[in-house]
Amino acid sequence: MIDCSSDRGRVTWGARNGVCYASVTEPEFDNGDGWVIQFTLGAQLKTPLEQYVRQHFSNVRVVRANKREGLIRARLLGAKAAKGDVLVFLDSHTEANVDWLPPLLEPIAIDRKTVVCPFIDVIDYETLAYRAQDEGARGAFDWELYYKRLPLLPEDLKHPSDPFKSPVMAGGLFAIDRSFFWELGGYDDGLDVWGGEQYELSFKIWQCGGQMFDVPCSRVGHIYRKFAPFPNPGVGDFVGRNYKRVAEVWMDEYKEFLYMRRPHYRALEVGNLTEQKLLRKRLGCKSFKWFMENVAFDQPKKYPPIEPPDYAKGEIRSGAADLCIDTKFRGQNEKFGLDSCIKDNPNQGGEQQFVLSWHKDIRPAKRNICFDVSSSEKQAPVVLWNCHGMQGNQLWKYDMENHHLIHLLTGTCLDCDVHQKQIFMNPCDPNKKTQVWKFETVNVTAIFNW
Repeated sequence: MIDCSSDRGRVTWGARNGVCYASVTEPEFDNGDGWVIQFTLGAQLKTPLEQYVRQHFSNVRVVRANKREGLIRARLLGAKAAKGDVLVFLDSHTEANVDWLPPLLEPIAIDRKTVVCPFIDVIDYETLAYRAQDEGARGAFDWELYYKRLPLLPEDLKHPSDPFKSPVMAGGLFAIDRSFFWELGGYDDGLDVWGGEQYELSFKIWQCGGQMFDVPCSRVGHIYRKFAPFPNPGVGDFVGRNYKRVAEVWMDEYKEFLYMRRPHYRALEVGNLTEQKLLRKRLGCKSFKWFMENVAFDQPKKYPPIEPPDYAKGEIRSGAADLCIDTKFRGQNEKFGLDSCIKDNPNQGGEQQFVLSWHKDIRPAKRNICFDVSSSEKQAPVVLWNCHGMQGNQLWKYDMENHHLIHLLTGTCLDCDVHQKQIFMNPCDPNKKTQVWKFETVNVTAIFNW
């Protein structure tokens, strides 16, 4: 019997050949591939849902929460109802691809303390078009606990279809031996709603005797929504509390790096941690230092606890006109352009403060989204994409002699049309004023030490 859980406190749902337990806490459930329960809002949830399940499925059971529980405790409700050997947790807004299940189960059959994650492909939130992700990467995090990626190791690249070890799971899609899940205490039920649960589980899997793999041959598509569809449930900074709770139990002295970046976390009340700390002691779990040195050993190179200085920051003003680059708080895969400079027009809105970061990417100063170029053709577009810290499409250098912003992968320079207020890439030309860009503040020492 296989059990699967959903995202954001909606439902838990299961595999075609196993019993599925659904914990319904919100009136919504995304369509699947013809075997998933389908229902709409309001009245469809109760009697019609029960009748639909009885009519169409012999292996599906609905487990109801008495109140809205959120992602973490809803998953625990489904897991507690399970009787099979393996739990498979999936988000509700996913689509399992062909033969996705056997590659998840095989590593667990070999070693029951192995946790296995599928490759997470992308389903377009507007068109529902399915797009495979890249060749994969190992999961990691920065010291604000944003999810990041580490490159595959040389031994992983030699066998691209084989499972490879990963320090941190991307989110909520994974398979785990049911008895091992409960030996680890399941999810910490002191975590509220959602946020931090993937780190809590990942850390204790590794620190308490398990291991975790990503499996290229298991593919599950995921809808990455443009906007969060749910309001704060009225419990304050629950994500911050969750992060602090995870840090206090599992991260040892490394928690100070989180507090350096989020000092207000120190004052957050996180509830009683006695049970979680006793669990760690009872299981004889290793230190977080062991985790960093043996599992996430290359993470500090990409995401150092103490970050080096950035290369430049502030507005990016065109040398061809009194216009500045303005991303206007746009989102992933969206273009942006030029606008009048906020410093010249204080009442104007916009997003014109940028950083050429130590990662060698360009990003708005207060957001984790980067300038991204994927083509070397003339007038190739520049779009925003989530910062991944792996350079490639997001690798930029500032040429102080010509004041060029050079995209190193394509060898092209940032250019613009000041009349249309558009930006794009073109072959570098030191005689073109449209390729001249002036960062407000430049760290000359860092640039020369590039």
